[in-house]
Amino acid sequence: MDGAVSSQLLGFPPDARVLIVNCDDLGMHESVNTAVIDAIERGIGSSCSLMVPCPGAPRAMRMLRDRPDIPFGIHLTLVRDAEHLRWGPLSAKGTVASLLDERGELFTAARRAELLARARPDEVEREFRAQIEAVADAGLTPTHLDWHCLADGGGQDIFELTVALAAEYGLAVRVWLDGGRRAARGRGLPVVDHDFLDSFALDIDGRAARYAELLRALPPGLSEWAVHPGLGDERSRAAEPGGGWRVRHGDHAFLTSPDARQLLRDEGIVVIDYRPLQRLWSAGSPT
Repeated sequence: MDGAVSSQLLGFPPDARVLIVNCDDLGMHESVNTAVIDAIERGIGSSCSLMVPCPGAPRAMRMLRDRPDIPFGIHLTLVRDAEHLRWGPLSAKGTVASLLDERGELFTAARRAELLARARPDEVEREFRAQIEAVADAGLTPTHLDWHCLADGGGQDIFELTVALAAEYGLAVRVWLDGGRRAARGRGLPVVDHDFLDSFALDIDGRAARYAELLRALPPGLSEWAVHPGLGDERSRAAEPGGGWRVRHGDHAFLTSPDARQLLRDEGIVVIDYRPLQRLWSAGSPT
């Protein structure tokens, strides 16, 4: 299938270079909240994804209510990033026991295989619905669903469940693994045409130069970057003492730099959010 098929479904010409710059992990904590909003309002970020079970989520939702022009998705969360982070489910713990570790918290990302081996589909659905409904109860309307640290959901059952929930709620889904992309394209739905970029996969050193190189080499079609802006403050360093805060700090620095915006202009790259994809996903087929 033509590599530019999704961008053309969205109404762009075959040679258009189209990029979603989605800022993941909004709600993780206050420093991430500040950096994500800044990367969108002052930088080249085009949308973000909200982690509802995290301690910064209530503030993040207030920030989104105050900025209805910022498009956002729900970063469906079944794992926490580290042992010292105490993230629990939104559902009553007794109703989602298969999703919890021995302390009654969400499993860490390092134990995701253990989670996926025991997670009951009905309990995954209950927790995903709780996260989606919490956003609706806050008076917010997301554009899409994606997953935190689970690629395309971590397995076919979670993937299909999420696609069904997206159809029910009128949302798009971030899909980037080959199997999911084939399935979505078979239904005429837009997904990324090229390799998906998770900014945690990039080296910390030389980060800005690598981003510039990637923009210059961006191919025609629809691409997506999942970036993770954060501040290099004390809160960030305490939350991610292993160095993840340096990834976030580097992302924020590049996304808000004059060079980033100038590169987009020089290269003729069109930056979009998930709203055009949502229109087609909610319709079930292209119009």
